[in-house]
Amino acid sequence: MDHQVIKSHHNVGGLPDYMKLKIIEPLKSLFKDEVRRVGASLDLPKQILNRHPFPGPGLGIRILGEITESKIKILQEVDHIFIDGLKEFKLYDGVWQAGAIFLPVQSVGVMGDERTYENAVALRAVSSTDGMTADWCHLPHEFLAKISNRIINNVKGINRVTYDISSKPPATIEWE
Repeated sequence: MDHQVIKSHHNVGGLPDYMKLKIIEPLKSLFKDEVRRVGASLDLPKQILNRHPFPGPGLGIRILGEITESKIKILQEVDHIFIDGLKEFKLYDGVWQAGAIFLPVQSVGVMGDERTYENAVALRAVSSTDGMTADWCHLPHEFLAKISNRIINNVKGINRVTYDISSKPPATIEWE
């Protein structure tokens, strides 16, 4: 029985028409696990091969709605705290891909004695072997609580952190 594999790449899209380099074929048509195997055979350092995502999109597809400079800055800070936390708690290498998503949602919160109306982010971590299917990572509650507190206490503009527990399918690994 033949079946079609859903393949939608965002690994190489959006490149300028003219560049002083070439994309080496057939790398642009490989899946992430295949690219990692090629990289391993070339002895690329593990910190590059195991990077989330590798290869993959930038933060632009993790901002739902309008992309602005302030949203990019906020998401960079949130993503940094999340990824550094995974490394600090020795969880990073057990995760296929992790990242933060800036949601087009604001909600009421309380900071000190003041009510706030700030942004929400979602954290996403999945396990997979090939990226075609994925399950959400069952990260320790203590870890998620610490990272949520770090984000809310250190990233101006965020007052709510959620954790995505959707599997692929039906959800994709990235949100866009």
